Amino acid sequence: MKTRNVGLESHLARSGMSRGELARRIKAKALEYKEPHIAPGVSRIRCWIEGEQPREPVPQIVADVFSDRFGYRVTAYDIGFGTGTSVDSALVYDTSFTATVKAVAELGRADVDRRKLLAAAPFAAVAGVGPSRDWLMNTLDQEPSAGPRVRLEDVASVKAMFEKFQRMDIFQGGGSGRLVLAEYMTQHVLPLLPRAKTEEVRRALCEAASEQTYLLGWMAYDSGEHGVAQRYLIQALRLAEESMNPALGAHVLAGMADQATLLGDPNEGRRLAQAGRHGLAKADSAACLADLWCLEARALAKLGDTKAASRAVIESEKAFERVRPEQEQAWAEFIDPAYLHGEHAMTFRDLNDPKSSEAHATRSIDHAHQQKRARRGAMSQAALAVSHIQRRDVDAAYAAGLRTLTLASQVKSTRAIEAVQDLRRRMQPFGQNRLVADFNERAQALVEAA
Repeated sequence: MKTRNVGLESHLARSGMSRGELARRIKAKALEYKEPHIAPGVSRIRCWIEGEQPREPVPQIVADVFSDRFGYRVTAYDIGFGTGTSVDSALVYDTSFTATVKAVAELGRADVDRRKLLAAAPFAAVAGVGPSRDWLMNTLDQEPSAGPRVRLEDVASVKAMFEKFQRMDIFQGGGSGRLVLAEYMTQHVLPLLPRAKTEEVRRALCEAASEQTYLLGWMAYDSGEHGVAQRYLIQALRLAEESMNPALGAHVLAGMADQATLLGDPNEGRRLAQAGRHGLAKADSAACLADLWCLEARALAKLGDTKAASRAVIESEKAFERVRPEQEQAWAEFIDPAYLHGEHAMTFRDLNDPKSSEAHATRSIDHAHQQKRARRGAMSQAALAVSHIQRRDVDAAYAAGLRTLTLASQVKSTRAIEAVQDLRRRMQPFGQNRLVADFNERAQALVEAA
């Protein structure tokens, strides 16, 4: 006998939507999931209220419709459709450690086995608010752990594996190695957590798991799969809290800030970066602080606040002067001159300051070239090209654009391809120029190949 779905019924009543409007919104949301065949009518909505359970991915789609309506995260569980799947549960910053481990495991399995469905999961703009607040409050309330951190062999091997995958991301792009890392996480790392015999070991394993979960999120971010990335980052933040490593949590918030700004919400990006800086009151990581100031500058530039953005760049540079690589954690390896100057170049690009943008882009390019970092080199070459466009120097922009194409072709990175596409858009005012036409033709070939 079916049980009436009071969760769905009450959410529908509070939303003020009719059953017909809900059906129309579900159909529209299903298109975002690339599921055009999902088009319920009023009678189907009635059947769901009467207790019928729809198949996946309908529960997530309906939950997303209500999330958009209310302005906060509604899960499939909230509307009476079972306990939800990894797509929904991974957006929840759960107080239960067991639930967190389960969410990461389900997310990893879905990343390997159900990539098409998971990749279509949309980014939830409101999902970062609660996790960042809860992490900051709980982190500031934590007492420091006593004694040195335990370095057991299994934890050390997990951390060594993280470093290998991180370098793969840095030099080859997020599209390289992610599925292997997801499988390693679900098959090897997460099963270790319940077997930790002491609190020290458990925290060390949580730290290692958080690092790898963050890296999975960052790889998804670099591949343009923002819904997937968001889910990994939220769970990485929860694991970082469990590890009692506030610097690691601040690092995760930096990634969330970067994503929010990129996706058109610089106010949220700034807030997340500030939450990370406040969290560093309980830790010392000059590299992470430099990154957070850098990302706050990026957000402020998008908001058009020239004075505050320039000041944030100065604070970032001051923080980086204090960096001692041997004292930083492994995940901070990428926070170096190539990265920071590249980001500063984009800050001044957005502030329409081509002189400053060119100076930072050139320094980033030099460092990236020395390290053979094609992704960072491509993005900084694109920033350099834009600075030339802002000065209306098409010849110089074309030359930098060609270097962008060469480097972007060497990595599996959606961000590098997006930098190329952005450059094409910025060259449109000079569309009659033969150099622009040639660049567009070459760029189109790269985009199609990608």
